[in-house]
Amino acid sequence: MRSGEAYAAAKAAGRAAVVGYLPAGFPSYDGCLEAMKAMVDGGVDIVEVGLPYSDPVLDGPVIQAATERALRGGTRIFDVLRTAEAVAGMGVATVVMTYFNPVLAYGVERFAADLAAAGGSGLITPDLIPDEAAEWLEVAAARDLERIFLVAPSSSASRIAATVDACDGWVYAASTMGVTGARAATSQVAPSLVGRVREHTDLPIGVGLGVSNGEQAAEVASYADGVIVGSALVRCLLDSESPAAGVAAVGALTADLAAGVRRAA
Repeated sequence: MRSGEAYAAAKAAGRAAVVGYLPAGFPSYDGCLEAMKAMVDGGVDIVEVGLPYSDPVLDGPVIQAATERALRGGTRIFDVLRTAEAVAGMGVATVVMTYFNPVLAYGVERFAADLAAAGGSGLITPDLIPDEAAEWLEVAAARDLERIFLVAPSSSASRIAATVDACDGWVYAASTMGVTGARAATSQVAPSLVGRVREHTDLPIGVGLGVSNGEQAAEVASYADGVIVGSALVRCLLDSESPAAGVAAVGALTADLAAGVRRAA
């Protein structure tokens, strides 16, 4: 399933989609798959498989700690693609989120081919802007892969227009400036950012950075098409006493998020 289709299905049900992120290989290869299965069972609509990278300039301390652990455990791009394939096999829309340098090192055409073969629906590229993405746009379109770019509160009208024009599937709206991380309150500028993006596209808009519970998910779902959660899910695994407890915590949080978007509906 493509992630754009997952957004459409959620909209048909009268609610926002829940998008959950975890880095591949954390806390281990098998442990990651168990946690992602818990996310799917808990009601997530789209799974973001993070590609661990040694220079995560946009990630906060929680995700940095998780990706460093995954890299120390030997996680490589092959493992990320295996993870995407396994999660797609669970019947849920699956996208990979990655900085672009690993894709360049792997080979853009090769990465697109292998991601498509794994059943991944597309790629979120937080540090790549459409102006510099000509090769990726071409090979992704040839493989029918979604191209998901980011907009931010600082984005000008012209930058938003150019970004959404290059997007396929949906648009990722970063609700705050700075690095990732769960926050006590949701962004006050996110609603206006979503409104500005809607002036330029009919694509679904997912809002990420900061959501950590069902109450916040309901707030974001009141104005966005999707609620993206990463750091809070990662923290469930980081803070748990055992792998099994971490998986249970991920499932419980995902169920809370799913209930939140339904309350908003």
